[in-house]
Parts: sequence; C-alpha cells; structure tokens
Amino acid sequence: MATLRMERNCSVARTLDIVSDAWAFLIIREAFFGTQTFEAFRSALGIPRATLADRLKKLTGLAIFRQVATGASQRKEYRLTEMGLDLYSSFTALMQFGDRWLAGDQPPPLILVHMVCGCESRPIVACSACGERIHLKEVTYRDGPGAGRHPAKPGRNTRRVSDASRFLLGRPSSVSRALQIIGDKWSFMVMREAFLGNCRYDKIQTELAIAPNILTDRLSRLVGFGVLYRRLYQHAPDRYEYRLTEMGKDLFGSFVAMQHWGDRWLSGGKPPVLLEHLTCGHDFHGSVICDQCRQPIVAADMQYKLAYDPKTFGALGPRSVS
Repeated sequence: MATLRMERNCSVARTLDIVSDAWAFLIIREAFFGTQTFEAFRSALGIPRATLADRLKKLTGLAIFRQVATGASQRKEYRLTEMGLDLYSSFTALMQFGDRWLAGDQPPPLILVHMVCGCESRPIVACSACGERIHLKEVTYRDGPGAGRHPAKPGRNTRRVSDASRFLLGRPSSVSRALQIIGDKWSFMVMREAFLGNCRYDKIQTELAIAPNILTDRLSRLVGFGVLYRRLYQHAPDRYEYRLTEMGKDLFGSFVAMQHWGDRWLSGGKPPVLLEHLTCGHDFHGSVICDQCRQPIVAADMQYKLAYDPKTFGALGPRSVS
C-alpha cells in the first residue's frame, strides 16, 4: 500500500491549484481583457470546445466566474465575480516579475496606465501596514490558525511538460512566462522551501516527500531558469545547496500576493501562515500598489499601452491607449 503523502497547508498552493492549470489561467486572463462569451474565448485561445466547456464549468463552480443571461436569446456570458476580479493583483505581480526578468530584449507586451493617478505604473508588492516594498530578507513568518498538514491529492498539477508551453498560447504575456517557471506544483513547492530557508537536497526531499528523480528534475530546471544556483558545501561526496538568486528572491513578492488571495478566499478565515515585516514590526499581507501614487491596483482602474495588436491573435481588447 502506498504511503499517504501529507502536504503543508499553504494559501499560495491553493491559489496555484487554480491558476496552474494552463487553460484555466488563460481563460481568466482573457476575461480581464473583456472576453465574456464562449466563442470569444475559443477564438482567442484556439481551445477545444469540450475543454473550454469543462474549464468554464469548473471556474464557475469555484465562483471565479458567474453566468449571466443576456438579451432576448438568453445567451450566456461568463463574468468575473468579486473573487475572480481579486486575482488581478496576483496576475499583476507575476506580470511585473516577468517584465523584469523574462522579456529578454523584447519590450513588455503591456505597459500599465493607472487611471487613478494617470501615470504609467510598474506596480510593486508592498506591506499592507507601512506601504513599503516587500523584500524576502525583511520578512519573518510563523504558524497561523490554519497551520498544519493535509493529505496530498495524487497527481494534481504535478506534471509540467505538457502544460508548460500552453501558458504561452494566445497573446504575448509576461504572466505566462512567469507561470512557466512556477506553474507546476512541484516547482512551486521547491521554491516555497527555498523561501522558508530549506536549501539542501535531503531537507527538501524530506519536507516534501518528493521522489528523487522529480526533485532532481525540478532543481535542475529552476537552476536553468536562473532562480536558484548551486553552491558546493561538502566534498567526498560532493553535496550542494540550492540558493536563491536575485531573480529568485524577486519572486517572493508574487508569492506574497498570491498568499493574500488564498488567505482571503480559500482559507476559511484561518490563514496557515502569518507574516511580519521587520521594517515596521507589524503583521502584514502583500498589497499590490501603484509605484507612482501608492494606491492599490484593481482591474477597473487600469488601461494599457500595447506592444501588439490583439486582433493578430483573434482576441478581444484591451484597447491600446496613447
């Protein structure tokens, strides 16, 4: 009989359980740009009809979308709920990470314009208590009321090869590039252990109860992406630590933003982890704010300057502003 694997309760993992399904992520992303009908989603993503129907049903069941009948034909539209719209800040944090580290020599696909202040905005993940930008070295954590472990769901979101390229379907997207790195559950969990200070192979394997071949694969892949690097700490036999690079440390803000969404919507009021900002000495959550006016970023307040034409991809909006 197989041993039941137990997982740490984690609001980021709960969030990624939704957005690490590539089709679900792409559908939510299109909805932020105004797509609401079945045929418009299918045109933008080239998604099989049965797959689209399945994901829309699941996302509606999760309360990310609600169905609305419109017009005399009673045609159904899929509109983001408050819960769905609240994912925008997590997407924005991932987008900024992708713009900084994964765009290569290409311009960012989108430049955000914050209508509240009228400025081009490069949002940051800030402390909800003092408003200062969050850095990994300035944060400590402790167990929250929802701490503990639960039985792992076997096989869920652990595969990476088939889904990784799907994140890039449709329009250019820095969020897609970021999810190529952490979009499968094992890669995310290895990065989480790195943020918690666990950097040695044996410690990570014990903590995650992960098969050696899978752990070796994910560590090699994360090193290849540049978010971890290997440091020799023992000879005969050679043993290595896997440390966060500056790029890897910069992912922490995205994790904190996703944690806040998971705490708010998926923890039942019992967050598994509480964060303290050493700079101000207060408990906090990650707040995604405009770097110009320091006000929270919400989807309804944003316009975009585009480096591409959505029509080229068979997609709707957003309309580019000058």
